[in-house]
Amino acid sequence: MTRVLLLCEYPTLLGGERSLLTVLPELQAAGFQFTALAPPDGPLAAAFAKRQVDVSPLAMRDASGERRPQESIRRQIAAAVASVRPNLLHANSLAMGRLSGPVAAELSLASIAHLRDIVGLSSQAVADLNRHGRLLAVSQAARDFHVAQGIAADKTCVAYNGVDLTRFHPRPPTGWLHARLRLPRDAVLVGAIGQLVLRKGHDVLASAAQTLAERWPRVHYVLAGSRFSEKAEAYEHEEGLHRAFNAGALAGRGHFLGHCDNIPELLPELTLLVHPSRQEPLGRVLLEAAAAGVPIVATDVGGTREVLRPGAAQLVAPDDAAALAAAIQRLLADENLRQQQAAAALSHVRARFDARTAAQTVAAHYREVIATGTTGART
Repeated sequence: MTRVLLLCEYPTLLGGERSLLTVLPELQAAGFQFTALAPPDGPLAAAFAKRQVDVSPLAMRDASGERRPQESIRRQIAAAVASVRPNLLHANSLAMGRLSGPVAAELSLASIAHLRDIVGLSSQAVADLNRHGRLLAVSQAARDFHVAQGIAADKTCVAYNGVDLTRFHPRPPTGWLHARLRLPRDAVLVGAIGQLVLRKGHDVLASAAQTLAERWPRVHYVLAGSRFSEKAEAYEHEEGLHRAFNAGALAGRGHFLGHCDNIPELLPELTLLVHPSRQEPLGRVLLEAAAAGVPIVATDVGGTREVLRPGAAQLVAPDDAAALAAAIQRLLADENLRQQQAAAALSHVRARFDARTAAQTVAAHYREVIATGTTGART
């Protein structure tokens, strides 16, 4: 068995964690044995337990709730390495990659860090990340962005996230969501799935929905996702969304589901999915919606075009509520177009984003970094 130490910062199950968990069974079957340095309580720890992954407790914050200094966290990483004696360290996020890069380099330990975000980095953060043997960007757009700010091109590769096609596939709606929301069966459900944070652009969708409200009185908007930030502005943003989705002609037609674990069952109940992000390295929900055969309206940002090629969705510029409203209306008014674009998206995702293919790619990087270290960028 090849031992891998996973580093995960948060206890939640968001895109990065779900992407890791999706490929984990295939990696285990390929001979990799995992231990996770992660928060010991929460949905992620429970998911690791189901997959027989031991969790070594990671304390990112002290007793007062303040984030621990970098050196304190790095000492925890070094202690876990000494205990587990892994063949490879895999940081599952950019933040954990920055923290662990110097540790792995000082211990001469083979290491990989995932770049799942498109964010500006300080020169020190770039230097810390570049100490890994390899960096895996989730899209070409993410790779290009990071290389442009100094991340080493010769060790930065594209490794697309995968979607479990046994869980996400086209299926007929059952009407359970209509029943839960106490809506008539002829109500049209337009969904958005993601954290309730500003970068996801739900406020732009709210403006578009207001534009369409009177012309499309049977359309209801379903938002699946939670707010995780405790900052005052995050509360204000969430409260503003509730007001906007239930004002004027939209009153009673905005539905907030909170955190949902049943996305494979939710997607078939939607007439279309709207993903109005202001930035998106790849967009896990886009993979899942495409695999489920749900028509998509999305903003043309980050790696979205790598998931949704021309003819596979309605793509619009970010922060353009008028364009978003027009794209939603175009699909609502044309069932044939919805079917054509959903079929094109499904075909592309099946061909390029199967979880088994994603796992094989990660396994190949594991083996190469363990055997030889970085061998040059591969895209």
